[in-house]
Amino acid sequence: MGFGMEGWTVKSHTRLKRVRARALAVISFLVIGMGAGAAVAYDVIEVAHGGTVEGVVRLEGTVPDPKGFNLITFPDPAYCGRISNGRGWRLLRDFVVSQDAGLKDAIVLLEGVEAGKSFETSVPLIEARDCMFQPFMTIVRNGHAVEVINMDPVMHDIQGYETSPEAGARTLFNTPLVMNHQHHRGDIHAIHNHAPGKSLVGPVYLNKGRRTFYMQCGFHAYMESWAMAVNNPYYALTDSTGAFKIDNIPPGTYQLVVWHPQTGPGLTKMVTVQADGTVKEQLSLQAPKGNRSAYKVMDNPRFGPESLGHSIDIQPLVEHQH
Repeated sequence: MGFGMEGWTVKSHTRLKRVRARALAVISFLVIGMGAGAAVAYDVIEVAHGGTVEGVVRLEGTVPDPKGFNLITFPDPAYCGRISNGRGWRLLRDFVVSQDAGLKDAIVLLEGVEAGKSFETSVPLIEARDCMFQPFMTIVRNGHAVEVINMDPVMHDIQGYETSPEAGARTLFNTPLVMNHQHHRGDIHAIHNHAPGKSLVGPVYLNKGRRTFYMQCGFHAYMESWAMAVNNPYYALTDSTGAFKIDNIPPGTYQLVVWHPQTGPGLTKMVTVQADGTVKEQLSLQAPKGNRSAYKVMDNPRFGPESLGHSIDIQPLVEHQH
């Protein structure tokens, strides 16, 4: 199975207007009609003499520049601009790479494990905070729920797409994520007191052959988050150094999958785990080349705040991006 994905972007103001109109209707987050993606059965057993797979995932090639988004082309530029470069641009850093090329937020998982250690079933939480989805990468058990909650004093519009390299993207859900009406923005220069707005909770059913879904805010295109549905608990997300560790693995031979949403098809290889043994892997994913975004950061008065014809105060009060 390939794991290459291509992200979706909001490509026109016309589309944003249509999204705003749809946001007036309350749409259930429950995703229905996708029973073909039923979860693979997994049995919990006591693992005797389990093994470990550990190592590092590195990015091979030049680290791509962050994507740039001109804040005046999106709603709430002053509030969302509290994280910006100080010149009216919001940067999306979808590659976090350490000094020795360790890649953060790559998923490493083992395919083919049908029975083993207990499978955590808690509902993953994705927060919209400071006009950013956190975390950038989420793991959800196949067919189980995911929760999205708004911590900002502005409305967001959640658009979710399941993805596959063969069939592209297919809409999973499109629903407004409203703010708490008691949640006041207050002084934009003050430290914002985040309070939760309405929470959206529902199961995610992916079509057969699809394992990932992508979420973006229809109002603020620089807000994006990725998730992968897994069939067993033998997975890990790489840390800030690119390191990962998967333990208590039943002895056997499995397919090791390494994937990051922006690096193409990812990597697959077979690994054999011995009883009480440790498999150490040095893995790499290829950095994409060329222009990845229709948006390019530039200092041009025609695209700056002054082009609006009125004063707007966009200051990076939370984070001055570079």
